[in-house]
Amino acid sequence: MRVCIFAGSRKGTDPVYEEKAKELGQILAEQGISIVYGGSNGGLMGAIADGALEKDGEVIGVMPRQLEGIEISHSRLSRLIQVETMHERKAKMAELADGYIALPGGFGTIEELTETITWAQIGIHRKPIGLLNAAGYYSPFMTMVDHAIEAGFVDPVQRTLLKLEEEPRHLVEALWKAKQ
Repeated sequence: MRVCIFAGSRKGTDPVYEEKAKELGQILAEQGISIVYGGSNGGLMGAIADGALEKDGEVIGVMPRQLEGIEISHSRLSRLIQVETMHERKAKMAELADGYIALPGGFGTIEELTETITWAQIGIHRKPIGLLNAAGYYSPFMTMVDHAIEAGFVDPVQRTLLKLEEEPRHLVEALWKAKQ
């Protein structure tokens, strides 16, 4: 099983973001779940890779040539796949993954997450989607989702597409149940 991770290329201001990212990587590796992610060594992307690699987990990075010189690829990856564009990166990660987890991150992470939700909503995939709500990071996002439901733009059943957990172990368990 492989999980696609969307995560910030920065660490954020709260140290708990990095702690939980590393812990998630360790838990995934211990359970034999491979990671597919953007391939960077920086921020939460690097933290989750480090956590998994410390436990001998498989970590596959997908790095677009567009980011050469902007992001530095992780030097200890199990495999690095180079693609030409960001679109190819997302397509390759989706192809390789059996599920998705979004960690805290910026616009790129949010864009990847919302595209993945949209794909699930319209039936492009039936893979579980999890949000690691470290330090309450995704609580405002879920408030927006609830607002969109209340305003009639999102069907209430679509909220069930998302598994929200503060603890990495609980999130992995929730996704595993969703996958069965």
